[in-house]
Amino acid sequence: MPPTSKESGLPKIRVSPRGAARLKSGHLWVYKSDVTPADGIPPASLVTVTDQRGKPFGTALYSSSSQIAIRMISHDQVSDWPALIRQRISDAIAYRHKFVRDTNGYRLIFTEADWLPGLIVDRYNDILSLQILTQAMDANPVRESVISELTAKLNPASVVERVDPRVRELETLPPRDSGLLHGKKTATTFAMNNVQFHYDALEGQKTGAFLDQRENYAAATQYARGQALDVFCYQGGFALHLAKVCEQVTGVDSSRPALEVADQNAALNQRNIEWIEANAFDLLKDYSASNQLYDTIVLDPPAFAKSKRDLDSAIRGYKELNLRALKMLRPGGILVTCSCSYHVSQTSFLEMLSSAALDAHRNLRLLEVRGQAKDHPVLLNMPETGYLKCLISLVT
Repeated sequence: MPPTSKESGLPKIRVSPRGAARLKSGHLWVYKSDVTPADGIPPASLVTVTDQRGKPFGTALYSSSSQIAIRMISHDQVSDWPALIRQRISDAIAYRHKFVRDTNGYRLIFTEADWLPGLIVDRYNDILSLQILTQAMDANPVRESVISELTAKLNPASVVERVDPRVRELETLPPRDSGLLHGKKTATTFAMNNVQFHYDALEGQKTGAFLDQRENYAAATQYARGQALDVFCYQGGFALHLAKVCEQVTGVDSSRPALEVADQNAALNQRNIEWIEANAFDLLKDYSASNQLYDTIVLDPPAFAKSKRDLDSAIRGYKELNLRALKMLRPGGILVTCSCSYHVSQTSFLEMLSSAALDAHRNLRLLEVRGQAKDHPVLLNMPETGYLKCLISLVT
């Protein structure tokens, strides 16, 4: 992180030895249980973080409500937070210009991974979609700095805020509606890997699309062939890419609105894809029982493990899906299986797939072990920034 002013009149917060050890390891969070009671410190404050003996670790954002009480922003003292925000945004833009290719739809700011905790910004062609997830990022001066810097640097047609009501409730922030912050445009088209997508800034999940799979979409097309099945297809990300190389593609999702957008995307790209509205577990059970076979199957479910408590049931869910998919693949078929559950580690996911293959009496050759696209960078000392697993296997 860039150095800043060495002197500050910021309020101080002490962390426990466990919290100090966490910061020394390079992590950026300290939980409420490891913070000395911060009476009198206003919510959303910048604070100086110290150990029990008063040795400073740097500057952090303080939340009075979140279980993550401290989010570090600098190893030094910060005297001008709005100016630092502008610099961090500029750095994030420069990083994407250097490493992001073949798209005008990508994540522009990825919270802690860009040292802007609680801020997500996605770019969809000429529209920016942002989410604010912490008290400090919701403060008016911070909002103004973010929006002014984004509009000055990128000159978007519009900036739209997508609100997560549950996060605002957890952060004890006042209710707020999703809507335009700048401009008037709310719909556009964007491209990933020469595939076109419709985008409506006020519809869909989270900030609107799943950009973290962009490089995995392209990787899948290197191996896919024949008859393909895309399960949990949402708006058709994998299916539209598979249609470039496969003879026949079917996409499955339980959301009719998502499938309607997927169909529009297929028309936009002049692709003939079959869309099925169904529960994925039920459909795979029926298809595997009826010996319906495919050459390529993609499994890209939503996060099954929202917390550690969900881990066992998540692994069971992943195994059931993969077991049935493996039984439905012809010899020499390709399985692309994904997990966006942070709490399911890559090791656990590999072990699950191995167990499913044994139960299905299939042999797997692991072709690629992949993660999220480069516009979703991973901080080595903060594993929470790395969540997506994508395994591509040859099935015999």
